[in-house]
Amino acid sequence: MTKPDTIVLVHGFWVTPRSWEDWISHYEAKGFKVIAPAYPGFEVEVDALNADPAPIEAVTVPQIIEKLEGILSELDAPPIIMGHSAGGVFTQVLLDHGFGAAGVAINSAPTEGVKRVPLSQIRATFPVLKNPANRHRAVGFTHDQWHYAFTNGFSEEESRALYERYHIPASGAIFWGSALANIHPGPDDNHVNYDNPDRAPLLFISGREDHLMPPSLQHSNAKHYKPENLVTEVKEFDGPHLLPAWPGWEEVADYALDWALEHAREPVTS
Repeated sequence: MTKPDTIVLVHGFWVTPRSWEDWISHYEAKGFKVIAPAYPGFEVEVDALNADPAPIEAVTVPQIIEKLEGILSELDAPPIIMGHSAGGVFTQVLLDHGFGAAGVAINSAPTEGVKRVPLSQIRATFPVLKNPANRHRAVGFTHDQWHYAFTNGFSEEESRALYERYHIPASGAIFWGSALANIHPGPDDNHVNYDNPDRAPLLFISGREDHLMPPSLQHSNAKHYKPENLVTEVKEFDGPHLLPAWPGWEEVADYALDWALEHAREPVTS
């Protein structure tokens, strides 16, 4: 079988594709084509989205899925799809829709039906959920909130530098609509079918110190996939939610790539 030569990196909320910058250069140095698409309207720089969060307020999950599927449909062969946080949800949805040779969900938000709500997640998302008015706006973190949710374990100086480089507000509408435990693709876009026997292999990678999407969520999410023929695994590493920037991220990136290449499958044909 011909191994995938393309990697698609899907960012999460509160960040942009810039959060993948180290992984992009790392994988490109290994000879892979790397695509790190932005959500619709997120194609501008971090400073621009912080200055004018209108695109964040306007974006919907179906729009994100539609854009990602459009990009994937134009590729000559199924790629490896990797997603971080909410990008892990989108990775699962894309695999369920028949895209990808293999998928990796890193510190993934929970897909529909994963009801576990750890206390640390409640604390991390409280800035969004404490005010019902946030349903209609983009909601950012203060640095202290970011440090708890994304960069616990980093020094204050390191955390602040990452905050200034990566942080943008997130959609309050999507978080409120998800009722904390789920991100719903919406009535016109299928939720994840855990019984889909044709889904590509999927690896969950979890940061042991992640407050926002802790390991218990990753294990619970993985257990929802029922068919015995599906390859669904969970691997834990030391680190917080912003695992792609944690010291030693290269080990995580290499493990994800090696696993995906080992388990990659040929496209399903009808």
